[in-house]
Amino acid sequence: MHIVLVEPEIPGNTGNIARLCAATGMELHLVRPLGFSTDEKHLRHAGLDYWHLVRVYYHNCFAEVAVMYHGHAFHYLSTKAPRAYTEAAYGADDFLVFGKESKGLPEDLLQMVWDRAVRIPMIAEARSLNLSNSVAIVAYEALRQQQFAGLSDAGPGLHI
Repeated sequence: MHIVLVEPEIPGNTGNIARLCAATGMELHLVRPLGFSTDEKHLRHAGLDYWHLVRVYYHNCFAEVAVMYHGHAFHYLSTKAPRAYTEAAYGADDFLVFGKESKGLPEDLLQMVWDRAVRIPMIAEARSLNLSNSVAIVAYEALRQQQFAGLSDAGPGLHI
């Protein structure tokens, strides 16, 4: 499964998402321009010591991702979307696409993919959730639908 961040702006969010990808085996795609340097200490700090577990790909534009992975299913997350993220059926090699923190995904893109756009339900007065929280919510629903394939089914237990 793949997480795509289109023009992410906040290094801490991207670092948190990278850590999620490391813990779940998801691949991370970052679409330029990025609002930070990828060697920035905040990005590294948020990912802690998990960076070696993450496959990160950099793309110059979202069209590059769409062409490179033509034939894969894409799910577009937006607060404007018509359906809840729980109504989508996620496959093992699908792409979950998220927009930048300040504006989300571009409306011209959303118009083209409206039938594949989903949202996280929230009260009408709330503008949005934090990007890394949103990614975690949707990613774990997608993983749940895959019966958490490839993930450990037991914790390490207590060390008493």
